[in-house]
Amino acid sequence: MMITGTEITVWTISALLAIGVGWSRYAKWKTRDKLVRELAAMDPDRREKVLSRLSPKLAIEIRQELMKRFRG
Repeated sequence: MMITGTEITVWTISALLAIGVGWSRYAKWKTRDKLVRELAAMDPDRREKVLSRLSPKLAIEIRQELMKRFRG
């Protein structure tokens, strides 16, 4: 079976997209992990003030992560 230039191009583009998606998810996870650690180190009043400024969905996710990691 012969591999054409079009197939190589399609596979290359697919691989680059997959790498981009993976890198984006890793960067998001790393940023969220850093934020959770910083919030855990804060005093409770300041932590609640910071969490109240975030979007409600994100604040809930971070509160759950804090409870899972540092109180469970």
